[in-house]
Amino acid sequence: MSEPVLEVTDLVKHYRTSGRQVVRAVDGVSLAIGHGEVLGLVGESGSGKSTVAKCVLRLTEPTAGRVHIAGRDITHLSRRAMRPVRRDIHIVFQDPYSSLNPRMTIGQIIGEPLRQHRLARGRAAQDRVATMLERVGLRAELRHRYPHELSGGQRQRVGLARALILEPKLIVADEPVSALDVSVQASVLNLVADLQRDMGFSCLFITHDLSVVEFLADRIAVMYLGKIVETGTREQIFADPRHPYTQALLSAAPVPDPAIQRSRQRIVLGGDPPSPTHPPAGCHFHTRCPVAIERCRLDPPALFGDGHAAACHLVTPAGGPLLTSKGV
Repeated sequence: MSEPVLEVTDLVKHYRTSGRQVVRAVDGVSLAIGHGEVLGLVGESGSGKSTVAKCVLRLTEPTAGRVHIAGRDITHLSRRAMRPVRRDIHIVFQDPYSSLNPRMTIGQIIGEPLRQHRLARGRAAQDRVATMLERVGLRAELRHRYPHELSGGQRQRVGLARALILEPKLIVADEPVSALDVSVQASVLNLVADLQRDMGFSCLFITHDLSVVEFLADRIAVMYLGKIVETGTREQIFADPRHPYTQALLSAAPVPDPAIQRSRQRIVLGGDPPSPTHPPAGCHFHTRCPVAIERCRLDPPALFGDGHAAACHLVTPAGGPLLTSKGV
């Protein structure tokens, strides 16, 4: 097996509040992404997905753990040492309105990475910008416009063009379509899929929308309260979800067929997610889990399984607890 493009090992990120409380945003996350692979990282708001992204990109310093890019440990590299690494990792932000400099033209925004890394200038840079505009489905004349003159979908295409102009090895996409209209989301997702197939970059795709990862991801990791609770291929997660939290997420996701939607049995979780400043002992999910046993309240479960793994004491080689069969 070739070396992964991204490897995260036992990543921890804790924040201290003004009241000296510790927020356990990420609490021991490990994941890997191979060459040309898309890993979908899903979970509720506040589960720690975006914090993982910030640590991977070194936009924030991890409290503990390791981050490797193409085999190189970047966890504690200095700002100077990180500079060449940043050619290989880029981010597409959630908000296409605030992530673009309103004082720069579209051409300047897309070409800025070339200037920063001193890879092209003048006519050569302009030609690469024009090529990138075409690849993301934007007209060449838009290079002279400013962000406020473009629609939300066009702005997100600009964000994609800026991230991809250096042909990086890894793209981190943090909820890149959640701020767009539903009608625009599909076209942007199709564009991401086409670009990923043509350019071959790896992608950490962060979202709370399961329909998005079902369409785009090769593998899926499900997060809950700072921990990964299930990982597997797209087919494994959607056909045989093993963790009770994953089963609940899938039961809440709408399906396009009204008849199937009406006949589905919904798993309703009680209460709100616990505070990351005071996570429960044992399994973090046990306070909301309909099938929790005494061991869940005392003993934190490890990810169990080869390839398709779940952090649940009730998971066996035959699968996980089927909540829908219990009428929950």
